[in-house]
Amino acid sequence: MKRRWQAGLALLGSLAILGASVSVLGNRAADKRRSELAAERALAETRHGQIEYVSWGKGPPVLVVHGAGGGFDQGRLLAEAVGGDGHLFIAVSRFGYLGSAMPSDPSTAAQAEAMLDLLDRLGIGQTSILAMSGGVPPALKFAELFPDRTERLVLLSSAPFSPFSPEVEERPIPTWAYSTLLGNDAVYWALTKIAPGQLRSAFDARSKLMDGLPADEVVFVDQLVDGFLPASDRLAGVANEGAAVDSDATYKLEAISAPSLVVHTKDDSLNPFAIAVEMAQRIPRARLVNFDQGGHLLLGHHGELRVEIDQFLEAGSQ
Repeated sequence: MKRRWQAGLALLGSLAILGASVSVLGNRAADKRRSELAAERALAETRHGQIEYVSWGKGPPVLVVHGAGGGFDQGRLLAEAVGGDGHLFIAVSRFGYLGSAMPSDPSTAAQAEAMLDLLDRLGIGQTSILAMSGGVPPALKFAELFPDRTERLVLLSSAPFSPFSPEVEERPIPTWAYSTLLGNDAVYWALTKIAPGQLRSAFDARSKLMDGLPADEVVFVDQLVDGFLPASDRLAGVANEGAAVDSDATYKLEAISAPSLVVHTKDDSLNPFAIAVEMAQRIPRARLVNFDQGGHLLLGHHGELRVEIDQFLEAGSQ
């Protein structure tokens, strides 16, 4: 009995040491990433508080609006993957993500106004917009409210917006679990080390979609998953994704005059293909590009999308 008691204490002690080590290493990794992002970003004041962004490249401007769980770093990763060349990209962090404010009015209309204020401060008139998933609703609202400032829209794997429901059947993990994943930097960091495959699946990079994937797209997925640190600095933004489906939010898609490229896969397990179909039907100058498979991240299609999106954006600058 004494030996069992001693063995139990030893096991508890080992678990405590392991937990403490994970906490130290995970938080250290998050702090390192936090410092890197702070050194890269720029800040601007808007009517809705501070917004952070990063810009690069030369040419006609393209505003990059990230999806749920992102930030300007995710937007930059997206633009580098499918955005093409010859453009001035401006990737923002939406409300509650990383260093951007969470104002009292966090609606998609307010997000659009904050992005307009940023463009004004940068001296940019018309811009195209490249938006992914949760970034699509504020991009739609921007195009609706400010048609004279919107050159073209590229809308990828669009997230639900009213009147669509935020509930999606057969998500890789339950909706509530996404917030849980982002709630603790040390836990998230540990998962990237011990369960990277499960994390990829949570972002709809399922194993069958990863098989035979080009090397650059494998790197894209890994950078996306690893780049969610610091996860806790994105939690407020994730909690605000419901603003897109708020009962007070309306989207006058028929009023959007900008040429729009709507891209979606039929096997997206995060956002239903039906959203893209309705957008393409209701936005007057929209064109739907769809793929049978590729998941939410459009895997296996980045190369052709780079060409497609680049040509589409260039058409607006001629």
